[in-house]
Amino acid sequence: MTNYSLNHLQELEAESIFVMREVAAQFENPGLLFSGGKDSIVMVHIARKAFWPARIPFPLVHIDTGHNFEETLIFRDDLANELGAKLIVGSVQESIDAGLAVEETGFSASRNMLQTITLLATIEKYKFDALLGGARRDEEKARAKERFFSHRDEFGQWDPKNQRPELWNLFNGKKKMGEHFRVFPLSNWTELDIWMYIRREKIELPSLYFTHKRQVFQRDGMLLAWAPFMMLKDSEKLETRTVRCRTIGDMTCTGVVLSEANNIDDIVAEVAASRETERGNRADDKRSESAMEDRKKEGYF
Repeated sequence: MTNYSLNHLQELEAESIFVMREVAAQFENPGLLFSGGKDSIVMVHIARKAFWPARIPFPLVHIDTGHNFEETLIFRDDLANELGAKLIVGSVQESIDAGLAVEETGFSASRNMLQTITLLATIEKYKFDALLGGARRDEEKARAKERFFSHRDEFGQWDPKNQRPELWNLFNGKKKMGEHFRVFPLSNWTELDIWMYIRREKIELPSLYFTHKRQVFQRDGMLLAWAPFMMLKDSEKLETRTVRCRTIGDMTCTGVVLSEANNIDDIVAEVAASRETERGNRADDKRSESAMEDRKKEGYF
């Protein structure tokens, strides 16, 4: 007898597919934010399923800070070519050169916050009315209270006190001219769900997620991967360690973890046993207690 019951990964996948199809139905010009990280890669995989046999009906949008891991950029370009998808890249360096953004200086300088300026400029340039993002509620407390359909005003700002109710599977995409939505199909997934899904679907990932040797240094309780554009303090020394990335962002704010996990099964076991949050190694979240929410209010991802 055929069993029509779904396991929890199938339920999450079905929910994400439904949300993506709602975006395609309700909005005129949506895009898919793609960073080259595991969550956005899973989103692309689910989007292929949602609209198969047609192509994904929206472009991939990447905000390039100029401080990305090279491996993610190579993976991004290869995947876009494989999909035959349009790839739109917003450059933070171009925003700096145009005088729209001012680069931070000092040992902890980062372009993370400058992404907001470039992101909003890219939205305005290409007239996006919705952007799909890979944020999950289990990642961080500001993301935990955000809706699937997250309304942004004409300035791209998010007001957490003025969110729309989402009853059952009803999503309200109504907006005024100049406003847009950020939509998060993976909202109800956890980090462990993501890795179990990657294992089940045999999804390819950048090599950064697996153990490798890299030059690192210790700062503020984190191991940071070294790059030529990063300044070292006198007390900071480079050493070669066996590490992997648990989350991927800018090199200036993405901590790496000591790990021997060189395959998906090892990573699933490692994540299941971990007592630290995924974003515990993100320097950008440690600038203040409400760092993520403050950035999102200004238009961040």
